[in-house]
Amino acid sequence: MSINDLQMLFKFIGGLGMFLYGMNAMADGLQKSAGHRMQQLLGALTKNRLMGVILGAGITAIIQSSSATTVMVVGFVNAGIMNLGQAVGIIMGANIGTTVTSWIVSMSEWGEMLKPEFFAPALVGVGAVMTLFCKNSKKKQTGEILVGFGVLFIGLTFMSASITPYRDAPIFAQAFAVLGRNPFLGILAGAAVTGIIQSSSASVGILQTLALNGIVNWQSAIFITLGQNIGTCVTALISSVGANKTAKQAAGIHLLFNTVGAVIFGIVMYIIFKLNPVFASSTISSVEISIFHTVFNVSNTILLFPFAGLLVKASSFMIRGSKKGKEETEGSQMERHLDERILETPSFAIENATQEVINMGKAALENFDIATAALLDNSRAEAEQVEKLEAKINQYEKLLTSYLVKINNQSLNEEQHLLVKNLFYTVSNFERVSDHCENLSELAVEKADKNIVFSLEAAGEMKEMIKTVRSALEHAINARGGAGMSEVRAVVQSEESVDMLEEELRERHIERLSSHKCTPENGIVFLEALSNLERISDHAHNIAGFVRDEM
Repeated sequence: MSINDLQMLFKFIGGLGMFLYGMNAMADGLQKSAGHRMQQLLGALTKNRLMGVILGAGITAIIQSSSATTVMVVGFVNAGIMNLGQAVGIIMGANIGTTVTSWIVSMSEWGEMLKPEFFAPALVGVGAVMTLFCKNSKKKQTGEILVGFGVLFIGLTFMSASITPYRDAPIFAQAFAVLGRNPFLGILAGAAVTGIIQSSSASVGILQTLALNGIVNWQSAIFITLGQNIGTCVTALISSVGANKTAKQAAGIHLLFNTVGAVIFGIVMYIIFKLNPVFASSTISSVEISIFHTVFNVSNTILLFPFAGLLVKASSFMIRGSKKGKEETEGSQMERHLDERILETPSFAIENATQEVINMGKAALENFDIATAALLDNSRAEAEQVEKLEAKINQYEKLLTSYLVKINNQSLNEEQHLLVKNLFYTVSNFERVSDHCENLSELAVEKADKNIVFSLEAAGEMKEMIKTVRSALEHAINARGGAGMSEVRAVVQSEESVDMLEEELRERHIERLSSHKCTPENGIVFLEALSNLERISDHAHNIAGFVRDEM
């Protein structure tokens, strides 16, 4: 190998690196820009498979990777957030969404002004200035998209330039002739390259770069493209290792869907090439690869969409094992819900974590109800329930804190960073609420041990305080759930009522002590209970305040 050949090899490797980096940078910028809208898509997931196809295409067009979308789907299925019926539609849509990259690559054939060497440097320059000097986060994100877009095209130019000197080399003509004559080899080559680099968008981009130099014929390009669609399944299959049977089925559905489509289209195209050898051996352009890639994925979806149920059944035969695992505790269930595969798409990971924080809040509210009932009834049994639930809530705190740290290490926009920070604080406040519930349960045990009974007047006042504090906590949970400013205002009003009520009840209690209607021993328990209830209301107010900051 001569120095010139080595230089061209390095140029190709560098170009491929820039292409992959640019694609990731552009996808990263698009994800940040989409931000909250991406999070809302999770709530749009329904049993309607057609909606799943549309969502899958949209998500993949934004994150520029069908593999990442499918890995995310495997994570959602493993977490029990999504069923296989929903997963099928999204997997089908992901294959359509991934064609966007091939159209971007083929832009250089649309006209002189769209050639990479014309506009790519300007995109990088403008994007870099926006990223470095603009203070507005939206402009910074736009800058990231432009830099990614520009670097992608510069990488494409490098790859194309490294191949140009060899466009007439016999080895290329011979290689593509062999791949074209033998469909199996063509499909295998496409699958192998895609499986190695784990990106069908990148492998299609490499094929299009070769096509830009006029060294790829129709029959080899078609079979390689079909293979690339099979090779992209490798990432999801690897990610399903260690997941439950249903999640493995989701990865299996992806493989079945792409393989069945490749076989059907492979047979049809083989017959067409046999009937028209001149067409088969003619050179294919980058745009024509984009057209076929899109037609194949859209047609495959239309063709197999009615048989989605059969794909699900076939995957159950393909993936052995029982769906029933060991019985889950609530803590292990949350751990399964916080699946690390979902971190592939930070927007969805944030939404997923938010739902689990709300579930933690509901557990804290349940603990509040049990603790206050124990306090009023002098119930040791209910006090023991509080202690058990408190242990679970402590486990929730550890799981959520760990998951939120992982999310925070992903690439997030400012709005998402604020939300993750507030979720940290919310988890801490819910845990403190549960701690105060444990304090109330200890007071209940003390009441039972010392046979302390509140007077009818004191019991009525305590019930009034409990009702007001519960209202504040319930409204805070609803506010975190996205119910809006009306819930935040309700928390503020309840907190003000609690503060006034605590002061008023303390004064009444002092009057009862002065008139010997209440013993000092009873009074200590009463005042400590009031103090704990007021602190719970404070934490509810804190949680609502975090929600207000995000609006």
